[in-house]
Amino acid sequence: MARGLRVLNRLAGGTLLDRLGIRHQSERAIYHASRTGFGVAAAAARSFKRNGPSGQAQRLPKAGNPGLFDLTPSEDQAMLQDAAQRFATDALRPAAEAANEACAASSELLDMANELGIAILGIPEELGGAGTERNTVTNVLVAEALAHGDMGLAWACLAPSAVSQAVVQWGNAEQQARYLPAFTEESSPVAALTLAEPTPLFDPMTPATTAQRVDGGWSISGIKSLVPNAKQCELFVVGAQVEGEGPALFVVESSPEHMRVADDPAMGLRAAATGRVQFDQVIVPDSARLGASAEQAHANYRECVRLSRLAWCAMAIGTGKAVQDYVIPYVNERQAFGEPISHRQSVAFMVANIAIELEGMRLTTLRAASLAEQGKDYAREAAVARRLCVDKGMQIGSDGVQLLGGHGFTKEYPVERWYRDLRAIGVMEGGLLV
Repeated sequence: MARGLRVLNRLAGGTLLDRLGIRHQSERAIYHASRTGFGVAAAAARSFKRNGPSGQAQRLPKAGNPGLFDLTPSEDQAMLQDAAQRFATDALRPAAEAANEACAASSELLDMANELGIAILGIPEELGGAGTERNTVTNVLVAEALAHGDMGLAWACLAPSAVSQAVVQWGNAEQQARYLPAFTEESSPVAALTLAEPTPLFDPMTPATTAQRVDGGWSISGIKSLVPNAKQCELFVVGAQVEGEGPALFVVESSPEHMRVADDPAMGLRAAATGRVQFDQVIVPDSARLGASAEQAHANYRECVRLSRLAWCAMAIGTGKAVQDYVIPYVNERQAFGEPISHRQSVAFMVANIAIELEGMRLTTLRAASLAEQGKDYAREAAVARRLCVDKGMQIGSDGVQLLGGHGFTKEYPVERWYRDLRAIGVMEGGLLV
């Protein structure tokens, strides 16, 4: 309790909540933070150790069936969405261009994101978090709001929670007791969910990274690409192929002796400091696999791919909305031939199409997320949402550049960066989870 009170005093006396205008809305999150008793630990000295009795694994219960499909956020969801939107507007958007050029987010910005309490939302209260039920829809709304500021920075902020959510949803009691307490501390670990590989036409269901059985555990070898914050990562959830069983997820702690990390900057998402990680016969214990049996591990992997794709759909919606909000005032103010260019039907129709496609993207994504958090089958709905967000997201990015004409091709305006980020939706696998 003493540690929790110290955190409460630090947040209440700081300026972050006032800068974001969310002091009143954050009272509940601060209360939960004080209850968890955040510990202070330097990342370099962090050691993942089992904390407390293992018992049974804690799972967030399925969300209740509301009876009607209603897109209106609940009071709690609206509060969190508003806090994320303010953070995106006041912190992420101003820092986006510098982070894009530096190919990294500042540590101060990541600390601010951690102070918002995003990481603890998906961790059950019994394990020190603030979660009471599966919150897939809430996670989609938060990811959308953050991506409205900048997709690359949003990914950098959300990447660690993908690992904690994977352990919550599919980890056993021992894994939860070992790893989750670190995510409720004041200084949570840098972590990444890694599925993507540097392979043309990469299929996440057939990864080239392998996990071979050895005495007492597994030997993991392979290369993962587009890993967020790769050089600082302390913990990974890695997708690997088990011979004769199919792909599975493994919790892997950083091992400098058996891992090589290199920069892997891409066309977009540059602010996430993406890197390439080579696993060279990294030995993990038998308990590192997320899933008690081969069948369960394979099922967990499939669901991970679907939930990750829904997360990227949410990011596409947020960035697409940023494009829409930017081009509307631009076309109304830009003069050509003595009148605003929005008076031209070709321009007006293009802007209208952006709004129409965004509504379709949001509807399909929230429908899939709603089914997922109720524990219902959502495979078809997730596939439809991904297909729509990939195609229309890239089109929105292209239209944003087109509407600005020559200005859209320059770095003076943010639409070229949003265009590059939106291209990533069709190739990204893993990295996020909702």
